[in-house]
Amino acid sequence: MAVAQPLEYLSQAQVDKFYGDGYLIVPGFLSHDQTNSLLLRAKELLDKFTPEDHPLTKFSTSDKDHVGDNYFLNSGDKIRYFLDEDAVDSSGKLTRDKARAVNKIGHALHELDPVFRNVTLENDRLKALVRDLRFHHDPVALQSMVIFKQSQTGGAVPEHNDSTFLYTSPPSALGFWIALEKCTPTNGALSFLPGSHLTTPITKRFIRLPGSGTGFEQLATPPPPSSDISEKVSEIASEGEYVLEACEPGDLVLIHGSVLHKSERNTSAHTRFAYTFHMIDSSPYAEYDEKNWLQPTEAMPFSRILDVPNGSTAVH
Repeated sequence: MAVAQPLEYLSQAQVDKFYGDGYLIVPGFLSHDQTNSLLLRAKELLDKFTPEDHPLTKFSTSDKDHVGDNYFLNSGDKIRYFLDEDAVDSSGKLTRDKARAVNKIGHALHELDPVFRNVTLENDRLKALVRDLRFHHDPVALQSMVIFKQSQTGGAVPEHNDSTFLYTSPPSALGFWIALEKCTPTNGALSFLPGSHLTTPITKRFIRLPGSGTGFEQLATPPPPSSDISEKVSEIASEGEYVLEACEPGDLVLIHGSVLHKSERNTSAHTRFAYTFHMIDSSPYAEYDEKNWLQPTEAMPFSRILDVPNGSTAVH
């Protein structure tokens, strides 16, 4: 019989909570100095933004309005700037100061920027957590970004799951979301539907459309969830009881690719900056095909996280 690998960073209670709820708050994952260095670097990148050289791409997470131009589609191996929907007027001019117009910067921060690379690809604590969680055999990192939920103007993000946007067969997306500032009920802290990863099938995927642009492709409905799901999980999911999770700077939120989550508009006087990236399992454990909007390139393939792959994974 195989001997269970001892945990290095997470507790068994944390691992169990992640698989039960579909997400997990890991307090103080980054040190005060690490968090401040990311926040400072994010602000430096904002300062470097030059609207004059930008196609004024707007970013939206709604089905109808999701950006589909080349600036977005070719950002997987670059550091690019995406603007809030209402940050540009009908004539293409910014409606507010450039630093308050940016919704996010992405999608290869973890590869190209030394500060973000250090906490992502060169982080021994992260590697230990990945080994403890055993969500993947041989994970690779992709789609890193700083999200700027600006005070008063930062928009709401509707209910969604991450596997819709980073689809693999079988689904294997896992989100890593790190608070760079305090996250509260009024500045757009994340909310989750606990257990929804066990009850809500992935019904569509975000793809590159033939020719150009992006859209959603409907998936064949998977079989119903396993009958051994606890009554409590089914009850919470069916009633739609979202749980808002306030966070302190440096806290990490692990997000199962199938769990439903959202955030409300920032109505406060305080910004809510966060750094996020994702992992998927690599071939042959999961297949990431050419339909996905974000594609690896010959010059920048997806980087592996572990020096030695996990020998086994947890059931999920």
